[in-house]
Amino acid sequence: MSLVRAKKSLGQHFLKDQNIARKIVDSLKAENISTVIEIGPGMGVLTQYLLQRENITTIPVEIDQESVAYLYAAYPQLKNSLVQGDFLELDLKTISSEKMAVIGNFPYNISSQIFFRVIENRSQVEEVVCMIQKEVAQRIACKPGTKEYGILSVLLQAYYDIDYLFTVHENVFSPPPKVKSGVIRLVRNTTEHLDCDESLFFRVVKATFNQRRKVISNSIKGLTPDINRDHPLLSKRPEQLSVTDFVELTNLVSSSLK
Repeated sequence: MSLVRAKKSLGQHFLKDQNIARKIVDSLKAENISTVIEIGPGMGVLTQYLLQRENITTIPVEIDQESVAYLYAAYPQLKNSLVQGDFLELDLKTISSEKMAVIGNFPYNISSQIFFRVIENRSQVEEVVCMIQKEVAQRIACKPGTKEYGILSVLLQAYYDIDYLFTVHENVFSPPPKVKSGVIRLVRNTTEHLDCDESLFFRVVKATFNQRRKVISNSIKGLTPDINRDHPLLSKRPEQLSVTDFVELTNLVSSSLK
């Protein structure tokens, strides 16, 4: 069985360290969850440990045909569960109507898009454990008031409790990436719906961070020119606002639009 050739176009860097692979899988709590989607299993470095967990059904989603052929040969038990395709285009409800978890060593070049899909499917995705570029992992987990805090920090922290678990060195991959990696865990919080218009919330967060050097009153002019400029939130910059502050700001924008 020949090894899979890492393809730059797919952002493939294969993890070689079995201890780290086991540690990533062990970080998945999967409480009251029976379905786990693994994004981009490659040669199955995480898959082998997921398959050892008898309380879950592992559904690998792999876009690379060469990896798919390898996985079928190495893990014949995946015959009826492996999905060949792009996670970004996958309708999770076709896999299961139940709550599920997502795990994977995400390709760096599409990790943000994967997280936006997680947010879209937040009613189903209860937990995410993933390895991504260290800076992105830190940004997602960081608190307000830091320069790393950004769009993904706010949108994910609105619906998930996030822990930065550990850092992974470049030399445990083939080929080695140019940056360090970080492993994080997201666990769905109790927020069913934000106390505001959620689609407007997304627009407000994106509008303010797209002009993050400006104070809020200037960055949201495009959304609403007629807002009460005396409100204390409007003199701040976006990285100073918590999720709760952004909910309040969204309600402020919403009432000014009426």
